[in-house]
Amino acid sequence: MNVVLISTYEMGRQPFGLASPAAWLRRAGAEVTCQDLSIEKLADAAIAGADIVAFYVPMHTATRLAVEALAQVKTINPRCHICFYGLYAPVNEDYLRAQGAGTILGGEFEQGLVDLVGRLARPVPGHQAEPVVSLARQRFIVPDRNDLPPLNDYAHLHAGPQDVRAVGYTEATRGCKHLCRHCPIVPVYGGRFRVIDTDIVLADVAGQVAAGARHITFGDPDFFNAPGHALRLVTSLHETFPNVTYDVTIKVEHLLHHERHLHTLEQTGCLFVTSAIESIDDDILAIFDKNHTAEDFRRAVALCDDIGLLLNPTFVAFTPWTTLEGYREMLLAIAELGLVGNTAPIQYAIRLLIPAGSRLLELPRVEAIAGRFDPVSLVHPWSHPDERVDRLQHDVLAAVEGSVASRSEVFGQVLALAESALGISDGAPTVRQRVTVPYLTEPWYC
Repeated sequence: MNVVLISTYEMGRQPFGLASPAAWLRRAGAEVTCQDLSIEKLADAAIAGADIVAFYVPMHTATRLAVEALAQVKTINPRCHICFYGLYAPVNEDYLRAQGAGTILGGEFEQGLVDLVGRLARPVPGHQAEPVVSLARQRFIVPDRNDLPPLNDYAHLHAGPQDVRAVGYTEATRGCKHLCRHCPIVPVYGGRFRVIDTDIVLADVAGQVAAGARHITFGDPDFFNAPGHALRLVTSLHETFPNVTYDVTIKVEHLLHHERHLHTLEQTGCLFVTSAIESIDDDILAIFDKNHTAEDFRRAVALCDDIGLLLNPTFVAFTPWTTLEGYREMLLAIAELGLVGNTAPIQYAIRLLIPAGSRLLELPRVEAIAGRFDPVSLVHPWSHPDERVDRLQHDVLAAVEGSVASRSEVFGQVLALAESALGISDGAPTVRQRVTVPYLTEPWYC
């Protein structure tokens, strides 16, 4: 059975979502070809000979790009079986099946892909028997990255003027035990998460270090969902590879609750922690069910500053409840806290997405403003009641996309746009800039 696994976009990372199932499928005897369309062109010959073409869709952008690529795949090989797997597959099941998908897999998808191969190998294959969402406790195996593009083709870490490092990517857990209403993980995992064995994670890291990685991104939705597992992992990582640095993602709530563990992160080579702040408006945070407040955010910044651990915030800057005044206050808070250099400019332009299955739709106030699901954009569209806010989001996005200016310069431009929308001109505040702020060349997006 010939299987082609396709990734369209994974934020500049060598895709774990191809490497992991490739290992499972090859162990089961399948012939596997991995294609990362963010780096390489679709291989017509591989598609033409494929029995199964499976698209990995871990996020919104990846799903839209996969649907575009699907048309080309069907032209080359109209007989192949189409599968979509990953977070965005089950929540968009109806739409993806209408586009020609025969199998949809979410949650722990590796065993489902192996079972799919077995089903299609039978003389008379039946309809999908594999769970659309599986939360079974799998015994993971070491990902197989052999036919993926080299790490040098992906995002790099800039740790200093003359310090550019190849970056590896792995996962120590999947899912999340939290239920933030805007999060796409929640409709699939429902507050559950799964741990990947430490020896498997370390073996995956070792392979990437051998391939040239000097920094590792842990892609867990929250690295402190299982703090004991996380600390054992980074301690072993540092003992084995003392010159390899890493970054993680941790909720504000966990930064505060596990304050005592932050020293361990800093001492084992953590360069920065990404945290989904989302907003500094407590009402918006309550709508999102983030379980932290604006003051908690400030406390987390202070904790990380005291330890010498960089906090890189992400935001959902534009929501139906964002005001022009509130947006400007967010910018001023970023400057006041010394986070301008830590904040990727795209964060100033992020607009709330309401995907299929979002918990936000449980709220009457959201249901009232969310339009009917648009299968082209894969969201429930919304417009802000104050059209000036939508115009500002458009202008900010235009200012930050493709900009080669420094982060402080972009910040000044964005603040000027916000003040222009308000009809004021107070001028840019003093920006506290650290001498060196490590950053990845592919900023977090969605």
